[in-house]
Amino acid sequence: MKSVKKRALVLRSQDYDAMLRRVVELIDEARRSSTRTVNAIMTATYWLVGRHVTEFEQKGKLRAEYGEQLLIRLAADLRARCGRGFEVDNLQRMRLFYLAYPPHQIYATPSRKSFRDTDSAKNATLSRISPAMPIADLSARFPLPWSAYVRLLSVKTEQARKFYETEALRGGWSVRQLDRQINSLFYERIALSRNKAKMLTKGAGAKTEDAISAEEEIKDPYVLEFLGLKDEYSESDIEEALILHLERFLLELGGDFTFVGRQRRLRIGDEWYRIDLLFFHRKLRCLVVIDLKRGKFTHADAGQMHMYLNYAREYWTRADENPPVGLILCSQKDEAIARYALDGLPNKILATEYRTVLPDEQLIAAEIEKTRRQLEALRK
Repeated sequence: MKSVKKRALVLRSQDYDAMLRRVVELIDEARRSSTRTVNAIMTATYWLVGRHVTEFEQKGKLRAEYGEQLLIRLAADLRARCGRGFEVDNLQRMRLFYLAYPPHQIYATPSRKSFRDTDSAKNATLSRISPAMPIADLSARFPLPWSAYVRLLSVKTEQARKFYETEALRGGWSVRQLDRQINSLFYERIALSRNKAKMLTKGAGAKTEDAISAEEEIKDPYVLEFLGLKDEYSESDIEEALILHLERFLLELGGDFTFVGRQRRLRIGDEWYRIDLLFFHRKLRCLVVIDLKRGKFTHADAGQMHMYLNYAREYWTRADENPPVGLILCSQKDEAIARYALDGLPNKILATEYRTVLPDEQLIAAEIEKTRRQLEALRK
């Protein structure tokens, strides 16, 4: 008995706690280092994709409307061969990234930076560019993560973009801090300030909410997407189990529901979102977007669902299909709500047809409540 207590005291000693902290720091740093490496290679790859697209357009002298068709076709072919991450909007972003960071900037060494910005200087730099240059070598030219460059592309003026990029590198800003500074118009406030040095020092400081853990860096959707990994992280075991149960439950309701995907991610602007379930209803010939919410139903939930539906209608709905419909599921203790988003349909007749064919909302709400109680009982 005494030996057991002695071992317990040893394990709770200050030396053990110090060793544990060092091991955790080692693992976190290894994770961050791995993420930085992947990010650099990913960013270099996306820059090269943008270069190929731009050069193809310029070589073929494509007009704007043909350029859009090119991206649509390329996106479809790349998804078929390489998987996710190559939607039209992402390819457009890669193209803009290449245009914002042209070769004479990316490949410039300190000695070349002294060149004047003339055609001869650009040609001298371009002549050193080899399409066969290893991506690992090119990746050293991109010190910021891809998500930071995506955020920088939203800055319209070149001077402001260069300012934020320089400060992010100098201050070691996280993507969250970069986003916060851009949203707060930090560049514009610096420009208007009388004491620019003081404001720059004070305003560039990090805040608690700017920190990003090593685990969060690994789970960055851009990184997961680039590596071909599935982002299946759920907010809780109960929610994940509820989603799985609802998937089976809807598939059993008459056979009209066809499963399309779970935890389907989409990107709107610079933000990532995730749809819990996506079905296709064969009789209605439309997609059914299903989102499970925590807590009470709010107007914000309805607004977000209509945003999902607008996205699904534009990017996922085929020409011969009807507009998508959304199902919002709210689950909390002793209450469950299921509500269809039908007011965005083009006419009342179609909305009535949807209402007639789709499962009763109260039936789905009752199933949510029953399943939730059973899952909670299993955890006790």
